[in-house]
Amino acid sequence: MAVATQSLEELCINSIRFLAIDAVEKAKSGHPGLPMGAAPMAFVLWDRFMRFNPKNPKWFNRDRFVLSAGHGCMLQYALLHLTGYDSVTIDDIKQFRQWGSKTPGHPENFETEGVEVTTGPLGQGIANAVGLAMAEAHLAAKFNKPDAKIVDHYTYVILGDGCNMEGVSGEACSFAGHLGLGKLIALYDDNHISIDGSTDVAFTEDVSQRFEAYGWHVLHVEDGNTDLAAIAKAIEAAKAVTDKPTMIKVTTTIGYGSPNKQNTAGVHGAALGGDEVALTRNNLKWEYEPFVVPQDALNHMHQAIERGASYEADWNQAFADYKAKYPQEAAEFERYVSGKLPDGWDQVLPTFTAEDKGIPTRKHSEACLNKLAAVLPELIGGSADLTHSNLTEIKGFGDFQKGQYQNRNVHFGVREHGMGAICNGIALHGSGLIPYGATFLIFTDYMRAAIRLSALSQAGSIWVMTHDSIGQGEDGPTHQPVETLASLRAIPNLTVIRPADGNECSGAYKVAIENAKQNAPTLLAFTRQNVPNLAGTSVENVAKGAYTVVDCQGTPDIILIGTGSELSLCVTAAEKLTAQGQKVRVVSMPSWNLFEAQDAAYKESVLPKAVTKRLAVEAGVSFGWHKYVGTEGDTVSIDRFGASAPGGVCMEKFGFSVDNVLAKAKNLLG
Repeated sequence: MAVATQSLEELCINSIRFLAIDAVEKAKSGHPGLPMGAAPMAFVLWDRFMRFNPKNPKWFNRDRFVLSAGHGCMLQYALLHLTGYDSVTIDDIKQFRQWGSKTPGHPENFETEGVEVTTGPLGQGIANAVGLAMAEAHLAAKFNKPDAKIVDHYTYVILGDGCNMEGVSGEACSFAGHLGLGKLIALYDDNHISIDGSTDVAFTEDVSQRFEAYGWHVLHVEDGNTDLAAIAKAIEAAKAVTDKPTMIKVTTTIGYGSPNKQNTAGVHGAALGGDEVALTRNNLKWEYEPFVVPQDALNHMHQAIERGASYEADWNQAFADYKAKYPQEAAEFERYVSGKLPDGWDQVLPTFTAEDKGIPTRKHSEACLNKLAAVLPELIGGSADLTHSNLTEIKGFGDFQKGQYQNRNVHFGVREHGMGAICNGIALHGSGLIPYGATFLIFTDYMRAAIRLSALSQAGSIWVMTHDSIGQGEDGPTHQPVETLASLRAIPNLTVIRPADGNECSGAYKVAIENAKQNAPTLLAFTRQNVPNLAGTSVENVAKGAYTVVDCQGTPDIILIGTGSELSLCVTAAEKLTAQGQKVRVVSMPSWNLFEAQDAAYKESVLPKAVTKRLAVEAGVSFGWHKYVGTEGDTVSIDRFGASAPGGVCMEKFGFSVDNVLAKAKNLLG
């Protein structure tokens, strides 16, 4: 047989290639080119270097693998199947990109065991990998002892030209170089082809020099198609450099083996077609039927099962020894990994009365972060160069820097997009760390993809956003979010909370921490300006999304609904309306989606259908509020961009005043 002329390694590599070819062909959809070209580097990495246990995909000390070029996901699915993961059977391969499949069109960590992070939007994966490597570095610095290493693993990435073109990869890789993350190793599939054809039409920079400027160790494998020894040598050299991340440029041929389509855009994102598949089989001397893996290749790749069991057994023994020597540290490590919160952790959150001085909710946020940091050592994060505006420093816990990885304040620099993706990587590391990333609310526009992916991929990141409205003031409309909250509320599975005062800030953080441990993200929106502490607010009720702050006897004539800094306007207006003989209820609604999660009876108790006169007050667009005010209600809102002026002036000029709330309410009441 022709296949007898192939070495065992070639047999394994072609098994990867043809599983990808056949799956894409059956689905009539997908990206076969990358798996065909990157199969050699992926095989060498998984076969000779990576430490993982296919029968326990969540084993803590496994090496993490990220396919940043997520469109080539059949590469990863083939590897998972061939190395013995139960999560990807041959039937799953056959169901590539189909309804309910464990092999979706891009890798999704919540669908397929063995996939660490959700990739597809290019550049996100390599940026997530920076977060994974930071998590490893932080935990190693915190828990390892001179005579005991329980945290010791690598983060490996395969990325492509598209990832390197996306700005988020530049932000994250610049930061990784600054931090000197020596256990981050990226293999760059340098094939010079993207959807539009040759990358020469748009991308001609020297990527190696760029990464060297970032502070990375850079290597080049000139023949990534056949020179397995050079690939292995490069990975060995990368592991030998401990004070820098490494980028290995591996020059490959996209669609390798396809006589007519290799090295063209035609093999990037479409099935080869029956005739070309036959030609490719002949060219690569592959005499097997679709989806058939030769037994010799399967036997070799399945050795990963025995190796993985051995790796984990060795680690379990090392951890047992560690636990005997360092019981306190071991107990804390076990709590981290279990995802459990310490007993009574939320008791540190402050509470307030109406007599307490009013301050900005960003100041309340600072207090909450610092109280929580003292009892939740897994809390780690920082701002995108706005630490002293966002007020996100956790005092006394040092700056996370090269050689100081045990510290917890991360200075992300002006890299909002990278910060978001890095935080998601930390959250998805599987070690119980709770990352937070902060900037002005308006700059969520820069990190929208990462925020969306935190919700999609079930990453327990906390987004701390300040300067939440036109009350931001003098910086003007470029910095004043008006449509931002509405757009964020539209993201499924993202809890958005805009607290009104100190009690609600504590309640918001309570929800955010609990969400993080349930692998769900939370976005908190805080004011720059002072807000009063209100008599009727509650830490506990924030979790309900909306609740009554001021009530009346009997059925209300009108309900005023407020969020954030505007809730106090509603309370004061209600006092005046009550004095004039009206029956008024004031509802605080810090979170739409938390309110929607309540049962129908609770929602009716807060916003009874019989009360149709409703006024929502929020310093943002009116979009979305119709659901709560109905056809007979109204809003005090801003459906235009803001203006450059002191925050108080902006609020007054745009109608966010007690007088305007009263006028609108009286108009509704007739």
